[in-house]
Amino acid sequence: MTQPPPRLEIRNLHRRFGDRDVVDGVSLTIQPGHVTCLLGPSGCGKSTTLRIIAGVDMQDSGEIYVDGNLICDTVFRVPPERRHIGLMFQDFALFPHLTVAENVAFGLKGSKAEKRARVEELLAKVGLEWTIDEYPHSLSGGEQQRVALARALAPRPRIMLMDEPFSGLDNRLRDGIRDETLAILKDEDTAVLLVTHEPEEALRMADEIALMRDGRIVQQGAPYNIYNAPVDKAAVAFFSDINVIRGKSNGALTDTPFGQFLTPGFEDGEDVEIVIRPQHLKLDFDRHGKGPLPTPGDGVAARGVVERARFMGTESLVEFRMDHDGSTLKATVPNVFLPKPGTPLWLMLRRDRCFVFRAKG
Repeated sequence: MTQPPPRLEIRNLHRRFGDRDVVDGVSLTIQPGHVTCLLGPSGCGKSTTLRIIAGVDMQDSGEIYVDGNLICDTVFRVPPERRHIGLMFQDFALFPHLTVAENVAFGLKGSKAEKRARVEELLAKVGLEWTIDEYPHSLSGGEQQRVALARALAPRPRIMLMDEPFSGLDNRLRDGIRDETLAILKDEDTAVLLVTHEPEEALRMADEIALMRDGRIVQQGAPYNIYNAPVDKAAVAFFSDINVIRGKSNGALTDTPFGQFLTPGFEDGEDVEIVIRPQHLKLDFDRHGKGPLPTPGDGVAARGVVERARFMGTESLVEFRMDHDGSTLKATVPNVFLPKPGTPLWLMLRRDRCFVFRAKG
């Protein structure tokens, strides 16, 4: 059985502004009903990629396909309105002088009855049937966002491009509206490309994450794999705070406060960075700083002295000055744990939760 083509495929997309490569060889495929998050810091080229796919900007090279059909290269170009692509942005851009019904129906073709039926169907899906004759100014931000979603879905787009669509919403509403939006898009079998700079949003919504940096996709895969098998130190740091333990490889081993780490593939004398997230450092409350320091070969625990502790709402962040080399490490502890500065404690780590990279520059 022949595999159907991806709903959206972009191949080797390039866009240059002046002497800067804003989009540098980006390639992606998205299947119907799947959500891909283009994740990265501000200015990395995410929104430019979205604009090129939508047809409001033009690539310098590369190709874009929808359902296996070419819609744009550097010679051939399907106009934006014929690409079957919906758009949602942080600014809902509802027309203030039109009712909700008129906003949702804007751009729809067909008879008046057909338009009305589609409007009613979509407002029911987003739970806003009662707003059909209201004006946008009378709605809350979350309600306006759902109207904008209904309007974007009205023409039955094959692909939905979403650029930070939830960033303007109150934190208390955001999670619920994101989940509702995702369910509706999957129900419509729409391929979704969501641009965001928030790792939590990408992890929550995506079937696949494409991590972007300096115009390039540096890592792509399922959220679990992106989080647990990062390609480099910057990828780890994008998702959470990090601790970095530095050392030099010697005979495929690197000395650390926690004993020796295996570092195969590194040359003798090469600088090594061992990266661990604060939540993966555990405190040994039984030993509580008592007893002798572990020998270098133990690799089990290392002692540090508390420098500062802060309560962060659901967890506490504790900073330590390590006895071994005076370096600083941070650990997170569930709930309230606020030891006084100067308190000695043992820290433990799991080696399988650490990431080993070559030090850069």
